[in-house]
Amino acid sequence: QVQLVESGGGLVQPGGSLRLSCAASGSIFSIGAMAWYRQAPGKQRELVAQMISGSYANYRDSVKGRFTISRDNAKNAVYLQMNSLKPEDTAVYYCNALIRSHYDVPTPATYWGQGTQVTVSS
Repeated sequence: QVQLVESGGGLVQPGGSLRLSCAASGSIFSIGAMAWYRQAPGKQRELVAQMISGSYANYRDSVKGRFTISRDNAKNAVYLQMNSLKPEDTAVYYCNALIRSHYDVPTPATYWGQGTQVTVSS
C-alpha cells in the first residue's frame, strides 16, 4: 500500500524556522504533483504550497517569500522549508501527492499523510 509520512514539526518561536519532510513509500509507479496543506483548529484545510515535478511551484499568498517547497523525485520526497514563522502559521501540516500505483498504473489517486503539528508561539 502507498503511504505518506510527514516529519519535522514542532514548537518554534516567532521568526524561527522549521523544515518539514514527507516521504512516500509502497508500490509506487510514479508521482505527479506533491503539495503541503495545513489546518488550524476550527479552520478549513488550506493549500500552502504545491509543486509539479521539480520546477513549477505555487504558494499561498500569506507564505510567499517565507516558505519554499522542494522535492527529491529519486527519494519520493517533498519538503517545506519554513522561515520567519508567525503565530498564524500554527496548524497541522499535511503532505499530499497524486500517485500511480504499480497495481493500477492508469489510475492516479490522491494520498494524504497523517499530519505533523507546527506551533509558533513565544
